[in-house]
Amino acid sequence: MSKPRIRTTVVGSYPVPEWLIAMPSQQAVSDATKVVFQTQELAGIDVVADGEMYRFDINHPDTNGMIDYFVRPMSGIRANLTRAEIEDFHRGTEMGFRAEPAGVVEGAVGEGTLNIPRDYRRSRACTHSPMKFTLTGPHMLSKTLMDRHYSSVTELAWVIGRVLAAQVADIDPEVIQIDEANITGHPDEGNWAADAINLVLDAAGKAKEKGVHLCFGNYGGQSIQKGHWKQLIEFMNRLHCDHVVLEFAFRGYDELEHFKGHLDPRIGIGIGVIDVKVNTVEAPELVARRIEQAAKIVGADRIRWVHPDCGFWMLRRSVSDRKMVSLVKGRDLYLSAGA
Repeated sequence: MSKPRIRTTVVGSYPVPEWLIAMPSQQAVSDATKVVFQTQELAGIDVVADGEMYRFDINHPDTNGMIDYFVRPMSGIRANLTRAEIEDFHRGTEMGFRAEPAGVVEGAVGEGTLNIPRDYRRSRACTHSPMKFTLTGPHMLSKTLMDRHYSSVTELAWVIGRVLAAQVADIDPEVIQIDEANITGHPDEGNWAADAINLVLDAAGKAKEKGVHLCFGNYGGQSIQKGHWKQLIEFMNRLHCDHVVLEFAFRGYDELEHFKGHLDPRIGIGIGVIDVKVNTVEAPELVARRIEQAAKIVGADRIRWVHPDCGFWMLRRSVSDRKMVSLVKGRDLYLSAGA
């Protein structure tokens, strides 16, 4: 069966089922992962994701493990923090949405007990569908840490990039996606951020396609970063990826004008057409109109993916599930109209 010209996918996360929080176990995580996959398959999603259930931690069920899952197992990073360190973090950080740093770097960073290939294989065994696997990128991870060892955050990001690169070299998803939700507010860091991210992308040679997800954050339905897509085009052009996965449904599509003629044509565009910051479920007709609007600006041939703006983890399952159905139906409406 041939692939549709525009494929549907999700960004990654899914609301943790209440029964997993109530009775956590390895079997329950596996069961939850199967539920997440089948929910997407029933909705008709072309490339499914594991909901990032592999990161589940009963002690932090509301954080989605976007940071802690990756940095806490690494060697050279201490997770137990003193009161003075937390106060220092608040005085000198731009990560104001965090109550405290993810850890303190006090020695050479290594992979420690981090084992992404093991967790990927557990997810891969739960579905036969084409699968996306997601991980947080080195720019975001480095910015959440207090560094007492390296000379700069640039060096720390490079080292974390090397750790992640070694981890992803042995996994083979249909799509591997690196998530970066802090660079959007700091485009001046684009050069060194791209260098660190490219370490991971270059190592992921077994993945059929490589994507980078960029958004302006979503915490409690609020954006975290302030900025504009036009400030990030140069950064995107430096990435060794096949496509970018971008937030647009919440922000609107006018900024796509900055992509036309400026984003490297080798990079496909993924368009956010589902707003994860609201509980309202978009009608398929609205989704189709959003795709049509984006296509009129950048050209239909540039749009390779449609998806939500960001992960679903802060929504109710019932809302997320219906939004995925509308995503697929809206894409189908757009394509059936002969676009």
